[in-house]
Amino acid sequence: METTRSTVWGSWRRWTAGSEAVVLVRGCAWPGCEQAGDYRAPRAPSALRDYVWFCLDHVRQYNKEWDFFAGMDASAIEEVRRRDAVWHRPTWPFGTRPDAGPGEMPRFHDPFGLLGDGGIEAEPPRPNTPRDQALAELGLDHTVTQAEVKARYKELVKRHHPDANGGCKKSEERLKSINKAYTFLRSCEIA
Repeated sequence: METTRSTVWGSWRRWTAGSEAVVLVRGCAWPGCEQAGDYRAPRAPSALRDYVWFCLDHVRQYNKEWDFFAGMDASAIEEVRRRDAVWHRPTWPFGTRPDAGPGEMPRFHDPFGLLGDGGIEAEPPRPNTPRDQALAELGLDHTVTQAEVKARYKELVKRHHPDANGGCKKSEERLKSINKAYTFLRSCEIA
């Protein structure tokens, strides 16, 4: 008949049956307990991400005895509660910010202009992509459809064609840039 025994290495136990190793199991951290430590619990309130492992019975007992606020006075408990309200993130009074220079206004986005201009920073400009440049060349915004692009192209070709402008070189150059922008936008297949 084979005997089963366990060998302890730190918090790990190697269970052996006879001469073969069967399983490497994390042991329960409770003194004198031989069961597997499958359930984690924080070591201390100051180390909430550092865990100690227990079996089910001992983790239940540990949780019953756990007191996060042990050793704190009323003001320390109130400070923890206040910091929990903002998820322990840094805060400052409205209208100020730590990285602001003297007399500098806070930065925030007001897309509808409800707060007026008042020195508030506007929305940062979009990146100047080739598509944006082509749309600007045709005098369009980024929400246009392919049909609107085609209609605008026809309108600009009629206006800037050299035959309609007496062979003007400036109109010819403008028509070349309009054609280039339209060709690019057709290849993008917007909307």
